[in-house]
Amino acid sequence: MRFDRVWTVARIDLRRLFKSRDYWIPMSLLAGLFFVIIPWIMLSIVTSGSNAASELVRQIGGVLDALPGPVRDNVQGATPAARAAYAFAVYLLAPVAIIVPLTISSAVGAHTIVGERENGTGEFLAHSPLTEKEIYLGKLIASLVPGYLATAVGFGLYSLVVNLKVAGEFGRWFFPTSGWWLLIVWVVPPFIAIALSVILWVSSRVRSTAAAQQAASLVSLPIIIASYAISSGLIFDPTLAAIGIGAVAWIIAILGLMSGSRALQRERLLGVAIE
Repeated sequence: MRFDRVWTVARIDLRRLFKSRDYWIPMSLLAGLFFVIIPWIMLSIVTSGSNAASELVRQIGGVLDALPGPVRDNVQGATPAARAAYAFAVYLLAPVAIIVPLTISSAVGAHTIVGERENGTGEFLAHSPLTEKEIYLGKLIASLVPGYLATAVGFGLYSLVVNLKVAGEFGRWFFPTSGWWLLIVWVVPPFIAIALSVILWVSSRVRSTAAAQQAASLVSLPIIIASYAISSGLIFDPTLAAIGIGAVAWIIAILGLMSGSRALQRERLLGVAIE
């Protein structure tokens, strides 16, 4: 297997994706909405000191007080408003770190193989000197890069929003926390890879992009649910929870990607071996 061939496949797909404004403009707006706009609005409300904010802070404080002692100790802040803002920033909004990158990568992965047949370029790939594994890895990289790029950029913007809006309550910039670093570096990448291993497997078998996108939606739903479970785990133990979940996710991702690499066949690129 030659990596230069793999990168050629990925580069062509990424160049094509970059030129497709009907993809990256909506995805950029989606990322901006969840990483910047919604957090800015929610944290502005919590820290505004208005009557509505006071009532919201009181309700959040009641929820925090009902939690077990070790859990309450993880929520920092000297005032109710600071504790409420910390809970929002660190725990309640954490799932966006998985939901947005997964949505972006899933949209690419759903189209990447079946789209070759629909565009008439599948025959070119099928008769090229590229091996099936090289084609698969190239498609995988082209699907992973947008999601990982969204994770890195979105995480940076979200961290900036949190510190600008909440750092005043603590007298320092406190975000990202250790749990968030583990979430972004260790947990998010395998979850995206797991979803893409299934989506690429489906994309190599279905007859249309619409069918692949429907399958991608079904795959994304349990990952979204899992993201909330991860956030809850980070409340109890930011280090052990993230390390444990990430380790299991990496094992599943590797197994899924190995299985998916065997699913791509030249005949499927030509559309003559669809089960």
